[in-house]
Amino acid sequence: MSKNPLNSEKKQNIFVSSSQELKKVPALAACAMFAALAMILNSVASISIGPYIKIGFSAIPNQLVDYLFGPVTGSLFAGVLDIVKYVLKPDGAFFFGFTFNAMLAAFIYGCFYYKKKLTLWRVLLAKLIVILVVNVFLNTLWLDMLYGKGFLVLLPARAVKNLIMWPIDSVIFFALTRLIEQTGVFRMFRTAAR
Repeated sequence: MSKNPLNSEKKQNIFVSSSQELKKVPALAACAMFAALAMILNSVASISIGPYIKIGFSAIPNQLVDYLFGPVTGSLFAGVLDIVKYVLKPDGAFFFGFTFNAMLAAFIYGCFYYKKKLTLWRVLLAKLIVILVVNVFLNTLWLDMLYGKGFLVLLPARAVKNLIMWPIDSVIFFALTRLIEQTGVFRMFRTAAR
């Protein structure tokens, strides 16, 4: 059974290709535009429900960067943006664990979306992994470390909230991305970045 060298080369180069996006001016310009959009959405379109639950829309531009430019560029974008958003609108004490979480989530999304056909099942699976690993496990661990509320005390409520939001967030991202894809905007970014 022979392997298709083109497929294995394509899979091996996803990280190299994503890191090369950082050298392209159109990709950097798009990242700056998405960062501005994320900061605006973070300022005006988020709802805090208690000290632990925050519903926001600033994650959509982050996931669009992961989709367009891959896991390496997406991770760096998410890390820098998390710090910038904190400086502009502090919400509690700064803790690097949350920045790491933003970078890890972007890495996971980038691995699932970059240079791949976007399907609802792909989005649902990527979102589920991010929810379980980042949102439920790591965020709960960081909150326990910061506030001493107890990991097992925080876990059930955070798991329920995230599992309720899982299909909603997934469908919103998938539908919005497909809609933007149909307008040709993403094609413009990809063509300019070559």
